[in-house]
Amino acid sequence: MKIELSYGKTGLIVELPDTLDAEVTVIEPKFVPGVEDEAAALLESLRKPIGCEPLAEMAAKLGPEQKVAVVVCDATRPVPNWRILPVVLGELERAGVTREQIAIVNALGTHRPSPREELVEMLGEEVVDNYRIVQHDCRGRDTMICVGRLSTGSELWLNADYVEADLRITTGFIEPHFFAGFSGGPKLVLPGIASLENVMEAHSFPVIDSPKATWGVTKGNPVHDLVREAAAMARPHFSLNVTLNRNKEITAVFAGDLDAAHEQGIEYVREVAMQAVGEPFDIVITTNSGYPLDRNLYQAVKGMSAAAEVVRPGGAIVAAAQCIDGIPSGSHYHGLLERSVTPGGAMDLIAGAPEVIPDQWQVQVQARVQLKADVYLYSECLSDEEIRAAMLIPCRDIGALVEELIRKTAQSLPEGRRVRVCVLPEGPQTIPYLTL
Repeated sequence: MKIELSYGKTGLIVELPDTLDAEVTVIEPKFVPGVEDEAAALLESLRKPIGCEPLAEMAAKLGPEQKVAVVVCDATRPVPNWRILPVVLGELERAGVTREQIAIVNALGTHRPSPREELVEMLGEEVVDNYRIVQHDCRGRDTMICVGRLSTGSELWLNADYVEADLRITTGFIEPHFFAGFSGGPKLVLPGIASLENVMEAHSFPVIDSPKATWGVTKGNPVHDLVREAAAMARPHFSLNVTLNRNKEITAVFAGDLDAAHEQGIEYVREVAMQAVGEPFDIVITTNSGYPLDRNLYQAVKGMSAAAEVVRPGGAIVAAAQCIDGIPSGSHYHGLLERSVTPGGAMDLIAGAPEVIPDQWQVQVQARVQLKADVYLYSECLSDEEIRAAMLIPCRDIGALVEELIRKTAQSLPEGRRVRVCVLPEGPQTIPYLTL
């Protein structure tokens, strides 16, 4: 049985022996073809938005000295900014807004700034050469403005170019998210263009530890609640989010009022990308949806978390992630893994820390997954030593490993019960959930 996994830019073919005595279930998103004409679909959404007036009508009210901020997802997200931005910018210019009035804000959250070649890959050379690009710095208080206090009592600091803009536009994409419920919408504000302190608060141990801080849950989810509250304090005037298929083609566009458009997008994604499962699996093979989402191990935790939704306690997860950017080495995530040694040690370290440590949320989720199941990692860009130092078990041949795991698992099962194997070829692009 051959299975193609989303891995890097080229994919990975895994062959599972047909002789294996196992039930293999492949779970993928319901495939939706890309819209016939992306530019036309985007343009229609800008001119017939959900819950607000058309973008060009908003822009036409601006004076020549007024500013526009367009927030975009950074390079760790597969948003086709280079196809979306020309349409958005074209509408602004049609309304009389000049290029000098516009700032493109790279919503980096706590991530590193993008070098020019990465910006060109993200946005297109035409945009990079002709518009002012602002790289959000979560640590640079002199580049941010306090917009008030959250209900938690904390000050909310956001990117100044965004806050001071007379027309604020956010762009992104919607998919299930492993602790915020769904991506897109308000997440472009927090964590996208917020201060490090605000990001830390939204990702603290007790917040991430909530059982409702998980895939597909928005009601009562403390992460989602805080993110939405923050966005409301400096609300974008116009929000545009797309959904994507496995080919990174745009399948739908949800634009207009932040809340109304995001809610419609969430319901669409819930139907397409979340699938019910009747009982847990012994072994789950997963990915992190290929490039750019599997560019480092930090991001690959999402794929492990998706698998953990349906693996049985004591089972095994086999994750494939290329990790061309490594762990990345020298990151807070890397440092926490080295200090933790074991998943239990990681939980103790994070829970007992006097303040939130950058990246601790990713380690917390990874450790939670590992306390439920063994996690193996296939990555051609990481050595066995690096994988072990990240508390994971190295794998160099997924087919051979799965065959071995099936044989071992079969020995402990009751007579007549076959080993259950699940494959998530696109990782967190499909979120299975138990109906039990």
